[in-house]
Amino acid sequence: MQANRRQSPELRDDQEVLVVGGSAAGFYAAAQIARGGKRVRVLESMRELQPAPRTLIVTNHLRSQLGAAANHCVLNEIRRFELFTDGRSAQVALTKPDLIIERARLIPSLACEAEQAGARVSLNTRFLGLSPNAKGLRLEVESAGRTEELHAASVIGADGASSRVARIAGWPPIETVPLVQAIVRLPKDCPPDTTRVWFVPDDTPYFYWLIPESRERAALGIIGEDGRETARCLAAFLEKKGLEPLEWQGARIPVYRRWVPIRRRFGQGNVYLVGDAAGQVKVSTVGGIVTGFRGARAVAQSILHKGRGGELLALRRELSTHWLLRRTMHHFEQRDYSRLVDLLNASTRDTLSAITRDESTRLLWNVLRRQPQLVLLGLRGLLLGRNGAKRSL
Repeated sequence: MQANRRQSPELRDDQEVLVVGGSAAGFYAAAQIARGGKRVRVLESMRELQPAPRTLIVTNHLRSQLGAAANHCVLNEIRRFELFTDGRSAQVALTKPDLIIERARLIPSLACEAEQAGARVSLNTRFLGLSPNAKGLRLEVESAGRTEELHAASVIGADGASSRVARIAGWPPIETVPLVQAIVRLPKDCPPDTTRVWFVPDDTPYFYWLIPESRERAALGIIGEDGRETARCLAAFLEKKGLEPLEWQGARIPVYRRWVPIRRRFGQGNVYLVGDAAGQVKVSTVGGIVTGFRGARAVAQSILHKGRGGELLALRRELSTHWLLRRTMHHFEQRDYSRLVDLLNASTRDTLSAITRDESTRLLWNVLRRQPQLVLLGLRGLLLGRNGAKRSL
């Protein structure tokens, strides 16, 4: 992929869709739109498409979204979870394995898919500004050190949680939380097909995780609320477990609090948001690959078919359910997590095995039906939040 040369005025196409940001959701949207027959171009500021490495865990839904292309970025498959808290533990086997993927592999693979579908990718092209014009939208970009203008009817902001496209078009900022993880040697007592999760509410309202990316290596990480404190807790946890970091990875992850509309009318044109720019992240687990792709597909449907599809309504329901789960658990104390693990009976574990976290509404109601006592535990979590517990969400 090479940075495109300056486009002459006579070659400008006001119907071209411009995607700002070479993110996973951005390239996925570009491929969908190109396959639908529209001209689409992705603008990415990097000189070469070399995204920062980060080991991620996703559900098997990724295979249905990407097909054979998913195989290029899968490092490992996870077939069970082990949950730990205060000396207690529980195991959940998975009917369909989770996938461990590498972000640095995923994004270039998606870029190739987008180009094969007919999209253009312009590297070394930095977004500077956005304004309306007589027919649509005018973008100012810097390409190979030179400023130029681009014109389009639709622009997609795929430039992350701190999206400049979103700010210019009038969306409010999105809150983020720090994610920090260390690549470590896989502990000898941890099977390479097993993810471990620790609930330690004194350190974080979220959790620690250990996700094996091979038989030799794993990513041990934490999501927190304050960057420095989160990094300090992870360092202490690594020391407690006797693990040495081989390398560090980190990111700021959007916190979904309410639905972010994916489209705004801007002059005579339309501006859309996808992925992290739209906060399309499951706030219960702070995972956003699968949901980001769903948001990207909804935007593509809107552009291609000039309307909303069922995908958008389903995604909103999914994200809202995860928000309810996060509100419930965000103020859990150690005894609440202990109670949670104790309540995971065989019937409940069967449900967790068969239904993935990307089907949260179905999962939630099936779990509550099989273990009604979880309703009382959830109500306690909600009441703790309303009564001003030590953390706020």
